[in-house]
Amino acid sequence: MIGSLRGLLTDRLNKGQVLIEVGGVGYRVTVTPTTVVTLGEIGQEIYLHIHHHIRETDQTLYGFTTRPERVCFEALLSAHGVGPSLALAVLGVHGPNALAQLLADDDVAALCLVPGVGKKTATRLLIELKGSLDLPVDGVLDETGKPTTGRSALTEVHEALNGLGYSIEEIRPVLANLAGDDVAVLLREALQRLARA
Repeated sequence: MIGSLRGLLTDRLNKGQVLIEVGGVGYRVTVTPTTVVTLGEIGQEIYLHIHHHIRETDQTLYGFTTRPERVCFEALLSAHGVGPSLALAVLGVHGPNALAQLLADDDVAALCLVPGVGKKTATRLLIELKGSLDLPVDGVLDETGKPTTGRSALTEVHEALNGLGYSIEEIRPVLANLAGDDVAVLLREALQRLARA
């Protein structure tokens, strides 16, 4: 499985694809319209986080400039009835931070701005994504469910707990009232809270 690519942007192709040359091999990568524009000039070195999508008949690489975008894409794919095209369409309209905000606000109307998403689909997506998508990736949700901004010690603790296999539902309550800048101390406290829960 390919997880990332670093190489030269050699071409912009049709259907939202770019060609990245890595070690003499050209990879066709599907990206959002926003990503196509922000990648820079042909011949520049770029780095993309990759989702390697494998089906019976073909394999497709989907590229994202940030890790949160890839996480959002993969969470969208896990929702019932959402394929890569719709997941890319959602990310083309709402980036990770905007998606976090609309999930926190239960904003069905904002999801309906995505081409191909009606009220019924938007409502179902809100319900499913709240259970599977931990946003924002570069921040944590505060006690009101709103995203906080900036990378903090809590963010690192959050990612560490997630890496240890704890679910979003288990992590959120233990981080709600934690404060401080020392990751080791906060992680120890969070683990103690989880053990007591």
